[in-house]
Amino acid sequence: MLETLTDPGALRARVADWKRAGLRVALVPTMGNLHAGHFSLVELALRHADRVVASVFVNPTQFGPSEDFARYPRTPEADAAGLEAAGCHALWLPSVETMYPYGVDASVQVRVPGVTGVLEGAHRPGHFDGVATVVARLFNQVQPDVALFGRKDYQQLAVIRYLVRELSFPLEIAAAPILREPDGLAMSSRNQYLSAAERPLAARIHATLLEMRDGVRAGRPWAQVEADAAERLGAEGFAVDYAAIRRPDLSEPALADADGAWVALIAARLGRTRLIDNLEFER
Repeated sequence: MLETLTDPGALRARVADWKRAGLRVALVPTMGNLHAGHFSLVELALRHADRVVASVFVNPTQFGPSEDFARYPRTPEADAAGLEAAGCHALWLPSVETMYPYGVDASVQVRVPGVTGVLEGAHRPGHFDGVATVVARLFNQVQPDVALFGRKDYQQLAVIRYLVRELSFPLEIAAAPILREPDGLAMSSRNQYLSAAERPLAARIHATLLEMRDGVRAGRPWAQVEADAAERLGAEGFAVDYAAIRRPDLSEPALADADGAWVALIAARLGRTRLIDNLEFER
C-alpha cells in the first residue's frame, strides 16, 4: 500500500523506521505526470533497495521566465495509482512552502560550476541551479541510500553526480536507460503537448541521433556531423537549440580523438514543445 507523505517530520520518521530495521532506501525524484519511463525507475530502484520513496514536486526554480511552469501537467491521483502499481512504498508530495520555507526568492541556492555552462545550461540559464538546489533538498529530506535518475536528461545526470561528489552526499546514483516509444521517440511528459501532425515527426530526433552516431563511426569530422544534423532537423520544421557530439564528460572532442566513448545530444523545438534526447555509443 502506497503511503503519501506531505510533512518532512513524518517522512523522516518513516525513513528512520526503515533504516532501524536494516532496510536500504531508494529515492526516485520526479516532477509528476508520470509515464512508463518513471515507473521503470521505480522497478529499477526495487533492485537496488528494500524500500522506495518517489517524490513528486514541480520545481519552480528550474523553469525560466518564458518556460512552461504554469502549464506543466499535474496529475497527483494518477501518479499515486501508477506508483503503487509499480511497487513504490511512499510518495513524498511536498508543497512549494515545504520545499522553500522562506519563499522561492529568498531560498538558498546550489550552483554546480563547469558542466552546467554548456548545451542545456547555455540555452536555459539558471535551469541547473534550480535542479541542483531542489535535488540537494530532496537528498536531505529523504536521506536515501541510492537515488535513481534517467539517462534521457544526460547533462542533468552529470550535474547530479558532480553535486553528490562535491558535497559528499552519502548515497549512490543509479542511472536508468532511456525508455522509448516503438518509433524511437524518448518517453517524456512533454510529448503530450505534440499535435497529431507533430507526433510522428518528433521521432526524427532519435533517427537523427542514429545518423550522427553512424557519421562519427564512419570517420566524418564531428563538427560536420553536428552541422548536417541541425540542418536536416531545421529543414523538417524543428527549431534546433543544439545537435552536438561530445565525450562522456560533455567536453568537445579533440582533433585527435577517435576510438572510445561518445554521446550525441539534441535539443529542438517542434511547435510549442521542446524535446531533448541523446545517444551514447562507442566508436
